[in-house]
Amino acid sequence: MEQAPELRGHVVRVTTNAPAGYNSGMRRFIYLIAVLLWLGLTACGNKPDLTPAAPPGGLHPYQTATPASTPSPIQPLTVIVFPTPTPFTYTVAAADTLNGIATRFNVRLDDLLTANPGLSPTALQVGTVLTIPLGGNTSGEPAPTPVPLAIRQTDCWPSAEGGLWCFALADNNYAETIENLSAQFTLLDDSGQEVDSQVAYGLLNILPAGKTMPIAIFFPAPVPADVHPRAQILTAIRLPADDSRYLPVALQNTLVRVDWSGRTARVTGWAALTTQSTPAGTLWVLGVAYDQYGHVVGVRRWDASAPLNAESSLAFDFLVSSLGPPIDHVDLLAEARP
Repeated sequence: MEQAPELRGHVVRVTTNAPAGYNSGMRRFIYLIAVLLWLGLTACGNKPDLTPAAPPGGLHPYQTATPASTPSPIQPLTVIVFPTPTPFTYTVAAADTLNGIATRFNVRLDDLLTANPGLSPTALQVGTVLTIPLGGNTSGEPAPTPVPLAIRQTDCWPSAEGGLWCFALADNNYAETIENLSAQFTLLDDSGQEVDSQVAYGLLNILPAGKTMPIAIFFPAPVPADVHPRAQILTAIRLPADDSRYLPVALQNTLVRVDWSGRTARVTGWAALTTQSTPAGTLWVLGVAYDQYGHVVGVRRWDASAPLNAESSLAFDFLVSSLGPPIDHVDLLAEARP
């Protein structure tokens, strides 16, 4: 709505050329007319009241919806303490062998088998999640060193059944890609006592340099009201530049369409390998939804159902929904493996 133009500084001059015998009463009358004209013009220059009337029924519009009993976002622990030993996980990729995995992480094969009971060394399945016992390294060689990755924010949103979804947004400020990201989530009551605690892992195996990625965890119902989340990084390993277990992938022609309610966003685009390499047997696209204040409100990982060849591209199409306030934008990350 355009505002009416503002009128300022109106001056009214009344000039008379009355003869010398003109009576003083007539002059006072003219002066009174001039004053009334000046007051009328000044009143017309006031700005109109553009405040919208309240809607019927006593309802008032609002910009964002904050769920009831949502804990206020708070900062994570400023000092990161790494437990000893520090276990983390590794997802078996194509062409992996148990001996090769043990050699890569500088652990003994016996320690690796002990940390993964029931694992068959001769029937290693792609996609199997292995626990890497870094604390069991007795070879005398240096093991991968966790880096103190920063956590930008920790937010939690209640679920419909009384549980709690929590997100810790991790920043990779290093020049190298980070692998095997995990964090410890702890819920504290108002007195600082621990209510619940869980370990969560990255939604992708790697976090590229300069990127951010949430670590997500769900605390099932019942969750007490007014709990406060804390998160600290447990594992974050620098990925060697010559590592061949991940393929360079780019996302092209991406489009994010948020519906009218702000609760759901549709994400579409194409994924393509950026070098002439072996086909990608595994392709993941991660959508991270943020509200207008930059807080994570939802995540969704899309898994390709077909291999991605170097000379072609794959289309992706998925929905990501908000667990909290309306979605403002969606950021994307991708991972490809042979």
